[in-house]
Amino acid sequence: MRDRAPGRILVVGTSVGGIRTGQALRAAGHTGEVVVVGAEDVTPYDKPPLSKQVLVGSQTAADISLLGPGGWSGDGLTPMTGRAAVRLDPVGKQVILADGEPVDYDAVVLATGAFPRSIPAPEGDLVCTVRELRDAAAIRERFSRGGPVVVVGSGFIGAEVASSARQLGLDATIVEALPEPFARVLGPDVGARISRLHADAGVTVLGSAAVARVESLADGTGVVHLADGRRLPAATVVVGIGVVPGTGWLEGSGLDLGFGVLTDEFCRASGAPDVYAVGDVARWLDVRSGEHRLVEHWTNAVEQANLVAHNLLHPDDLRPYVKAPYFWSDQHGLKIQMVGRIHPDDRVSFLRCTTTAGDKDVALYSRDGGFSAAVVLGWPRAVVACRQAWERGEDLAQITARLSALATATVPVPVG
Repeated sequence: MRDRAPGRILVVGTSVGGIRTGQALRAAGHTGEVVVVGAEDVTPYDKPPLSKQVLVGSQTAADISLLGPGGWSGDGLTPMTGRAAVRLDPVGKQVILADGEPVDYDAVVLATGAFPRSIPAPEGDLVCTVRELRDAAAIRERFSRGGPVVVVGSGFIGAEVASSARQLGLDATIVEALPEPFARVLGPDVGARISRLHADAGVTVLGSAAVARVESLADGTGVVHLADGRRLPAATVVVGIGVVPGTGWLEGSGLDLGFGVLTDEFCRASGAPDVYAVGDVARWLDVRSGEHRLVEHWTNAVEQANLVAHNLLHPDDLRPYVKAPYFWSDQHGLKIQMVGRIHPDDRVSFLRCTTTAGDKDVALYSRDGGFSAAVVLGWPRAVVACRQAWERGEDLAQITARLSALATATVPVPVG
């Protein structure tokens, strides 16, 4: 194990996890070189707005930059962008770029994120996924032509795209192969509520709707053929059926790869010294459960970046990653926030906070009286309480009391 901070730190990846790692290193006083390698030859940008503000035109690339006002130099980072990493040599302590150039490091942070799954698609740009700024630009251009939008999958990215389409006045349909849309992550009770939210906003939500194929027509539009024979006309098809960690370039490196880079509780990669991983590519050891976890959300990437910066600079004071999983999603004007980890056999109960601004609901997930997770609908103050309760290991009764104290009037409401 190292007994001092490394000199030259290499960060591979320009999403939020990578850039925040570099910025956190500088904020903590690191004086050595911080080099950032990235495949995209653009200013690093925040990705959550791609499916929302960028699609509807309320934000541009300049608005979502991850760099400070002084750019790369102002943040104290050395960019090597537009050059993908293709191989890690942990013995020689080098990352090899696509053009063959080796980049030396004393320590390296892997922040290559994840890549969206897709479906068999015809040639052309009819079928889209959302990962990069250019993806959002392509979808926005297709949206500008009008016509119906079909979203494949009821994940949060797809749901946000459907919400953006409706905001622009487009017809939108979400098709989900499982019987209950949104239930895979949220469970059937909360999933049904989110389905109603979309239906009330004019989105058609179809369960048990597996896609058989997508047909491209001569005019640039297409038809989505469902397995049951239904045909959905589509001017744009957006696929949101999950992601795969960006670990392909690490094959043969000696790292332990198992749907992500396996790390210990300090985010140190297993299989090589002085290698860390953060964000969507990191499957870290959760000391609460003893299992390796992978969380594909913005806050997780930022918090792991801050932690790794500390652990790199303070090898004698390593800190484990123990933050509560958290994410948010904005759909049809409602902020949906989730804290914790939902299990298939969790019991769900709802609390309602009645305020002058309207009713705000919290779904609490529990097992045997223990607090597993919360989904908060339009009540941001409750999120802080839920995160604190989860990280302290509080039970259902304790978090219920916390939320009751926050509300002017909190009453149980039936599930459904």
